[in-house]
Amino acid sequence: MSLCDGGGAGGQIVALAGGGRHRVAAQAFVRFAHVVREVAAVDTALDQDLESGRSRLRMIVSRDTSDLSAGEIRESALESLAENLSDSVIAPLLWFALLGLPGAAVYRYANTADALWGYRGRWEWGGKFAARVDDVFNLVPARLTAIALLLAGRWRWNAFAQLRGEATQTPSPNAGWPMAALALSLNVRLGKPNEYVLNPSGREPNRAAVRQALRHVQRVAVMFALVLAVAMGATATSRASPVPAPSALQVPR
Repeated sequence: MSLCDGGGAGGQIVALAGGGRHRVAAQAFVRFAHVVREVAAVDTALDQDLESGRSRLRMIVSRDTSDLSAGEIRESALESLAENLSDSVIAPLLWFALLGLPGAAVYRYANTADALWGYRGRWEWGGKFAARVDDVFNLVPARLTAIALLLAGRWRWNAFAQLRGEATQTPSPNAGWPMAALALSLNVRLGKPNEYVLNPSGREPNRAAVRQALRHVQRVAVMFALVLAVAMGATATSRASPVPAPSALQVPR
């Protein structure tokens, strides 16, 4: 199932919703489909040469790519893919389900404000505040994303046991969870040079692993949206069901 075309599974999910749900789902899947295409493009660029892969990777990550090997380029791309599954799909849909359009809107603002304001200069306080708010908003979605990735993959019980230890290797309180879960579910190694390594015993990601990861995260995104849509529909139906009027009191003669 692919999110990269309007007639794919992502489009089917959007078609199930109306009004506010339509907009939130459409925006989430459009953003994520862009990330999916970019990660695939990084892998394709590596077929040309190493420098092309590094150049393409710079479009989706902020880290220095100048000395990365082919394996490290794929690791960085897969980390971005996992993090964006949480940030672009799971989190906004979850906050919309819980708090409606205001919840989704506040989440998206907090998620982008720290990058817009930055951490230096006049608006440094605003950027740091937004980053802390974003951390709070993503505490639950990041962990839900990790669980979903493990459940939807060829998971093993020991992967759940390893998840917390691997997820806390990263400086971020949230990003490590979906990244570690993707690494464990595919049994690949992910990491940032000289900073951290996730699932160090895993294999170096190759082209086949990237393709597998792309299918895996798209499957999780669609499954999560379907489950949420069914849950919200069931809740709306139960609220709309008429309450039967009490029967008249029969007084014996």
